[in-house]
This record gives sequence, C-alpha cells and structure tokens, in this order.
Amino acid sequence: MRRLAGILTVIMLAVQPLAGCAAPAPIVPVPHVDVARFMGDWYVIAAIPTRFERHAYRAVESYSLRPDGRVKTTFRYRVDAMDGELKTMHATGFIRENTGNAVWGMQFIWPIKAEYIVAWLDPDYRSVIVARSKRDYVWIMARTPTIPRQEYDRLVERVAAMGYDTRKLRQVPQR
Repeated sequence: MRRLAGILTVIMLAVQPLAGCAAPAPIVPVPHVDVARFMGDWYVIAAIPTRFERHAYRAVESYSLRPDGRVKTTFRYRVDAMDGELKTMHATGFIRENTGNAVWGMQFIWPIKAEYIVAWLDPDYRSVIVARSKRDYVWIMARTPTIPRQEYDRLVERVAAMGYDTRKLRQVPQR
C-alpha cells in the first residue's frame, strides 16, 4: 500500500506542472453581428498588438462587404509618430457560417486565416472588442478616434474578464 501511495505521489508531482498548461476556455462571440452595420471605419483605441502594430499611430481598420460575401479589410496606420510613414495592409475576412456573423477567418497571407472573434459589441455599433481564443492579440476599437476614459476603463475590464493580461494592452495614439 505504501508503495502504491509513493507511486501516486511521484505521478502527482510529475503531472502538477502541467495543470497550468490547460487551454483557456474559448472566447464566446456575441450572438449576432449585423454585417452591414459593422462595415466602415473602426479606430484602434488599444490593442495587444501584432508585431506589425507595435509602433502604430492613428490606426484604422476599414471593412467593406464584397459581392461574394467576403469582407474587404484595409488596415492603415502611421509608423512611430502621428505624421510618420503611412502603412497599409489588406486582408480578406471570411465570415464563418453558423456563428451569427461573429467569427471570421482573417486572411492577410494565403492560405492562413487568423481567428477573429467579435467578443463584445456595443448595441449601437460604436465600440467593439475583437479577440482570439489564444489570448495572444486583442483589439478595442471605436467609430471615433477617441473615447471617454470611463468607457475605455470598462472595455479594459471586459478584456480582463476574457482572460487577457491587460498589462500588455497598448493604447494607440489617435488624433
């Protein structure tokens, strides 16, 4: 019996470090996105940025619905300063079926489609949180270049509740 207890103890000690490695719960998308209302310009207010966005100023993500149902996406920003070099990136959004239009595959480079989840959306389509299940990137965006501090703080709290480390958030300078 002692031997069995000893073996179980060794197994528990070996497995214990793996307990923290469990995958986080999936990000829950909003129930429905009215795609037509979602189209247009969204100013990036804050993000846990991709490597391309780390030095972005005046970042704007623009969406327009193509006739084939895909979403033409243009991301433009200034590098390192308000008047820095203008960079533009293009992607195609593929709205996944049976997701209420809230989960997309975003393709910047063929054949890779990055996960794009509309995780929170203001009922008036004024602000949005776009997230990923890996919790590696997140974007807080709004229809205007700036939002009141109280609203920003509430959105950051929502991001934290989704399991993100909000210390990694970078506010994007806007004009």
